[in-house]
Amino acid sequence: MRIDKNLQNKAIAGELSKRFKQYRIAHSMTRAELAEKSMISVGTIARFENGGDIGMLNLIKLLKVLDLEEKIDMLIPDQEERPSSYINNSVPRQRARKRKKVDNDWKWGDEK
Repeated sequence: MRIDKNLQNKAIAGELSKRFKQYRIAHSMTRAELAEKSMISVGTIARFENGGDIGMLNLIKLLKVLDLEEKIDMLIPDQEERPSSYINNSVPRQRARKRKKVDNDWKWGDEK
């Protein structure tokens, strides 16, 4: 299943859990072995693999054990490493602000 904006949060969590379990099995690792290496309980791992919530630090620990920590970088890419950032040498934005609506009712005067 492809994860996109049309999926509900629960479906995305379920898909991530399913993918994680596939990686664990591909590494020929049982839940007990993963628990020992990650210092996370077997129950937490089982809950995650069944689509339940776990903390972010626990997720990072699990991903590191399966050598997936480099994939975390793709989750939220660094804005400063975009190709366009090398062109305009601008300072990265510090705040979000709504843009003002531009009033385009101005005319030259010779329009009918």
